[in-house]
Amino acid sequence: MTNERRVLVAADKETLAAAIAARFITKTVDILDDQETAHIVLTGGSLGIMVLAAINDSSARDTIDWSKISFWWGDERWLGRDDPERNELQARTALLDHINVPTGNIHPFASADDGIDLDAAAARYADELAAAAPEGEPFPRFDITFLGVGPDGHVASLFPHLAGIRETDAPVIAVRNSPKPPPERLSLTRPVINASERVWLVLAGSDKASALGLALAGASRDEVPVAGIKGRRRTVFFVDRDAAAQVPETLISPSY
Repeated sequence: MTNERRVLVAADKETLAAAIAARFITKTVDILDDQETAHIVLTGGSLGIMVLAAINDSSARDTIDWSKISFWWGDERWLGRDDPERNELQARTALLDHINVPTGNIHPFASADDGIDLDAAAARYADELAAAAPEGEPFPRFDITFLGVGPDGHVASLFPHLAGIRETDAPVIAVRNSPKPPPERLSLTRPVINASERVWLVLAGSDKASALGLALAGASRDEVPVAGIKGRRRTVFFVDRDAAAQVPETLISPSY
């Protein structure tokens, strides 16, 4: 099994989203040729949602048997179910409401209006992960995990210098002190993310260049959380030209 870390650069955000969408469709079809089902982790953020919209707009969209896909989220804002800032609602609007995926295959985090508190919501999602996992395992092995990256290098809701990035026992954490609003969130932890077969990090804009450069230079995960993220089989940074400003040419794939 290989374990590669690659940087693929597109000219701009729109071109990048379309390219990621095309690669996702091709890779997912390949995965389902080799196995019965697949588990995909979605991310929010403007680029993450642009990618989902580009998948929906693709003429090849339905070459995927969506009934065999289970969707999860890397993190979620602790807001009402219908709040437009929820990653779940944005993903449903961009893609999930338009494809033939069974309701039971969509696994959103609980919401602030579900009648439970944040800690109970984290425990509930951990139980849901365990129920979908291979026997004896605490969570599924995700086939593709999408992650955005913040200007501070955070991924999911794992922020610099906060305890979440150091959590190794719980698969899901309640976040109450997010430096990015809203302060309360739910997030997968680093061991769950790093158990993914493939981690696809999607980022665009010059404000992400420093975090990307530091991560690839070996920064501490406490300082730059994305530096601690690595898929089992492959880790790919899909970036636009602005975000790649501090990436050494030797790390950029010539094939993109």
